[in-house]
Amino acid sequence: MRTRVIITVSGTLAIVLGATILSHAVSAQTSSPAQTSSPDGVAKPPVYDPYPPGILPSDLNSELARVVREVDFIEGRALAQWKALTPPVLTGQPPTLQGTGTAAIEALGELMNYDRNISPFRDIACASCHMPYVAFSGPIPSVNLTMVAYPGTVHFRAGKRTAQRYPYAPFFPVLQYNQVQGAFFGGNFWDSRATGYLLRNPDGEQAQHPPVDTQEMGNPDTACIAFKLQKASYRSLIEEIWGRGTLDIDFPAVTEKICALPGGAFGTNNTPVPLGPEERTRANQVYDHWAQALDAYEQSVQVSAFSSKFDAFLEGAYTLTAQEKAGYDLFRGKANCNSCHLDGRSTAPTPPPPEGTAPNSQDTGAAAATEPLFTCFGSANLGVPLNPRDAFYYQNKPDFFGFTANPYGFGYRDLGLGTFLRSGFGAAPSPNATWTQFAPVSDGQMQTSSARNVAMAPKQCPTTEAPGPYFQKEFFHNGYIKSLKQLVHFYNTRDVYKFNVTSGHCPPGKTEKVDCWPMPEVENNLDKTVGNLQLTDQEEDQIVVFLQTLTDGFTRPYSNSDTFTGACMQGGSAKTQGNEFLIPTPPLPPCTSAVCGVPPLPTMPIP
Repeated sequence: MRTRVIITVSGTLAIVLGATILSHAVSAQTSSPAQTSSPDGVAKPPVYDPYPPGILPSDLNSELARVVREVDFIEGRALAQWKALTPPVLTGQPPTLQGTGTAAIEALGELMNYDRNISPFRDIACASCHMPYVAFSGPIPSVNLTMVAYPGTVHFRAGKRTAQRYPYAPFFPVLQYNQVQGAFFGGNFWDSRATGYLLRNPDGEQAQHPPVDTQEMGNPDTACIAFKLQKASYRSLIEEIWGRGTLDIDFPAVTEKICALPGGAFGTNNTPVPLGPEERTRANQVYDHWAQALDAYEQSVQVSAFSSKFDAFLEGAYTLTAQEKAGYDLFRGKANCNSCHLDGRSTAPTPPPPEGTAPNSQDTGAAAATEPLFTCFGSANLGVPLNPRDAFYYQNKPDFFGFTANPYGFGYRDLGLGTFLRSGFGAAPSPNATWTQFAPVSDGQMQTSSARNVAMAPKQCPTTEAPGPYFQKEFFHNGYIKSLKQLVHFYNTRDVYKFNVTSGHCPPGKTEKVDCWPMPEVENNLDKTVGNLQLTDQEEDQIVVFLQTLTDGFTRPYSNSDTFTGACMQGGSAKTQGNEFLIPTPPLPPCTSAVCGVPPLPTMPIP
């Protein structure tokens, strides 16, 4: 009886709070000249625009609308493909969906990935920031040139980092600390905060973050996902996979109003949907199923395809060109790329040579892994400069809902893994207190993503490199680098052209990203295996050519890579690509104590 009373009171408070906020929102929306609506006509709050001129691209609204059309088109394809599936048969012990069970759960993950109805204003899906024609990374060239992170359901809240690629992320292991090597391996996200500690699946856990991230899909409660899936067009598929009654959760009437508002509208209350313990547990189980289905899709050959020139080369079905081979040799040798982006090669002879002819340890380059992932699953601080174009720095004013994403402005520093290990600002809580002690030696470290598909671009603009026609992408966690040529040049010359300046302030006569690299955002724990590789300009170009062999779609078409409807860019040089959008970094205040003052303190002061 006591539990029932508590739930009722709690529910009443939520109803009052939800109604008050909704009334405030509707009132403001009907009176504000900045009122907007989603593509489905759903009323939205006034635009949040704390940015100085030039941070938001001028074509942002039209480009967001383009991506919505593309998302809807792919969702339509996915619905048709699901309906064409032969229904699986539940049989066996343990019960298995025989025949098309794998296809069914992959289809479910795909449908969830392109479902805009999951976001409060029904204006973005997971795919809105991760489209297939760019290997499930950021699909808007102008955003990649300017604001770095992508707008969420509240326009224009934005996150602080670039959209990581989906492919091959499912193969990262659960985050662990290797005591012998003194390093972390595994997890998902740039800062490895999706550890996989509970699901034992970092990629699945990663899929649980964006739906409730205030800067992304923006739901105020994980239970909102289960509530919205009750109404999904593919509800029967969910129940076919996980059983009838899976979604039979008794949500209170106020849920629809609560879930139509974004995170930040309820202050620090992270569970505004008033559910009792049993119903909350059922909603949590549905959210775990959400994670499992999205992981199944990202593991599938539609996403993690292993269909590149390099895969064909391993199979003996493709011969690398002279330039590709030269780039590969540099990748594995002088450039030292293979020390972190492992190619799965360099094992003993297969089969072993006749006795007495060669030692069994001789390196022949025979494949040690037939599906090499081009990552070591670790993290490193590469010394990337602070990027003053990152929209996150400017979100230091409250929006319509009274929410402030970054009250510290340019006092914020992205310590990556180090901040996560401290459960610090802008990260998720760490599930392992024994890791906290390693935060100072992890400050500035970001995940070593797979190099696979780093060069993927739409067929209409088939390269990432100027003069093109090219698709403008962004690289590294803060989008500071704008071409693969610049990326390789940074690894090659970071320490050769090092200047004690911030971005936008290189000395006269010097060109940023060519013969001037601004100081690192975080100098602690700097990776010293790169920075002065002594590569020639031609050798840098050859490595870029090799990286392009890692693009899926060579041995068979890459699913939905034909859906880009935007425009290509043309002209300029890959060396200075995007430099016309450089802006001077303002005078930086010290790193805020909310980031750099959280114990254990950094080993050196963060400027």
